[in-house]
Amino acid sequence: MLQNIRVVLVNTSHPGNIGGAARAMKNMGLSRLVLVDPEEFPSPKALARASGANDLLDNAQVVSTLEEALVGCSLVLGTSARDRRIPWPLLDPRECASKSLEQVALGGEVALVFGREYAGLTNEELQRCQFHVHIPSDPEFGSLNLAAAVQVLTYEVRMAWLAAQGAPTKMEKVEATAILDTRPVTMDELERYFEHLEQTLVEIGFLDPQKPRHLMARLRRLYGRSGISKLEMNILRGILTETQKVARGEPHKRRPDDV
Repeated sequence: MLQNIRVVLVNTSHPGNIGGAARAMKNMGLSRLVLVDPEEFPSPKALARASGANDLLDNAQVVSTLEEALVGCSLVLGTSARDRRIPWPLLDPRECASKSLEQVALGGEVALVFGREYAGLTNEELQRCQFHVHIPSDPEFGSLNLAAAVQVLTYEVRMAWLAAQGAPTKMEKVEATAILDTRPVTMDELERYFEHLEQTLVEIGFLDPQKPRHLMARLRRLYGRSGISKLEMNILRGILTETQKVARGEPHKRRPDDV
């Protein structure tokens, strides 16, 4: 799917930015780079900034006009940092990525178009784009380096692609564990734990059911202050289960190494 998304750089003045854009693309798994009338290319400055993404520079398509760069595309999205006289459908980078993936899923080709470092895309060039994309940077300092802008959009494309593949990112895996570790237990889960705890304490002789005194009430108060999470509850229930097995002389598990 990512091979159907091309990055188009229009009239880039500094070859280092071409190399930086190629590096950003390769980081995110995109490989189709199209250069419209670059002022200096090929260039050792581009190779230096590419930092290993030389294959993208070697295979870059160089054309004279934006029209040539967009041949075969069914969706064109142009980056724009300025307000225009004629309102145009506007997307943020995340919406841009989502719409791009929708299009390539249908078999279409997509172009992400970036303008000149000093002036961006002209009104005429932007009118060739179905949507304009605005990166919501700080209005007090909203000017992004060209390669940085490419990095932002290609990052969002990759995240949308990962979501479409159903492949969790490392962060999602961490968050899933964190949710389990911080999500509080429900009252019914806590009540089942107290029943299990009381049963275990009786079995090991710590609690005399004929003379319970206020033990369970004090334990309820203790656990009530603790803010137990679901993961912690699983650990506590596991300890009780293994304690009961030991008390009954049954085989039991070793303590998990990752608790």
